[in-house]
Amino acid sequence: MLRLVSALRRFPVDVRTALYLSTLAIPRGALTRAVAGAEGTPVIECDPSLRDPAFLADMMELLQELADKYFRWEVRGIERVPASGPALMVGNHNGGVVNTESYLTLLAVWNHFGPDRALCPLSHDLVFFDPVLAPIASRMGVLRAGHESAAKAFRQGHMTLVYPGSDLDAWRPFKDRGRIELGQRKGFLKLALREGVPIVPVVSAGTHEQMVVLARGDELARRSGIKRFLRAEAVPIVLSLPWGLTTGYLPYIPLPAQTTLQFGEPIRFEDVDPGQADDDKTLDRCYERVRSEMQALLDTVTEGRRWLLGQGKRRRS
Repeated sequence: MLRLVSALRRFPVDVRTALYLSTLAIPRGALTRAVAGAEGTPVIECDPSLRDPAFLADMMELLQELADKYFRWEVRGIERVPASGPALMVGNHNGGVVNTESYLTLLAVWNHFGPDRALCPLSHDLVFFDPVLAPIASRMGVLRAGHESAAKAFRQGHMTLVYPGSDLDAWRPFKDRGRIELGQRKGFLKLALREGVPIVPVVSAGTHEQMVVLARGDELARRSGIKRFLRAEAVPIVLSLPWGLTTGYLPYIPLPAQTTLQFGEPIRFEDVDPGQADDDKTLDRCYERVRSEMQALLDTVTEGRRWLLGQGKRRRS
């Protein structure tokens, strides 16, 4: 661990700062909004053209150190990702405020395709409430979550990355870490159908072992007003380093869980036209297909998995 920390010091300060500040998105964004008020909080917009490949190159080198030496990562099925053209990558969300799976997905795509194949993660408003975080996120290609932002990226031939389950998925209890939780949220499907882009499923195993979620706190979110104030549906109770028992909204030191990314075949709904994007029966059918294919992928990478250690020498798909 000390050797890894020492190695990380060779990277530019702005890159290390970006990685650190990203874990503070929720508390910083919430503080900004609390001070300014809901009506007075400016949302800093972003654009895919602000993506900075030189900055990303340094960031990816730093992430490679963490992926190899700390998370002992493995990537499967990256060849299934379309080599060109717009696509909507859909993942399972893990680890709360430390979005390791998002960073590692960016790294996997960067390693396979190089700097010109852009993947733009869609992020919560809180990132773009913060005048310090927002420019850093934009340099990484991060976009404010929304159909307009995603459509802009698609028009430039980019892929976007979304986690539909959001806080419901990221804060699911530890015992449910092998379950896909999309929360019946179908906005991503409406986006894909209207824009005519394929959905590329990507699941991660290990990223929900970096801390232990004891309870998601759905009821507490409703009663406390956080759901209305921050658009959050969870007030989780977790065990994490260095805090011990605490709320999950504090940044933490992730446990060194072996991490595996599994990409699936692109899902194309060729029998659905854009005009059906608001049809409930069509959405239900497409939703279940995406959810079930993601669950099958996750089952593959969690079968026989041991906490923190991974699958060992089991047969790989």
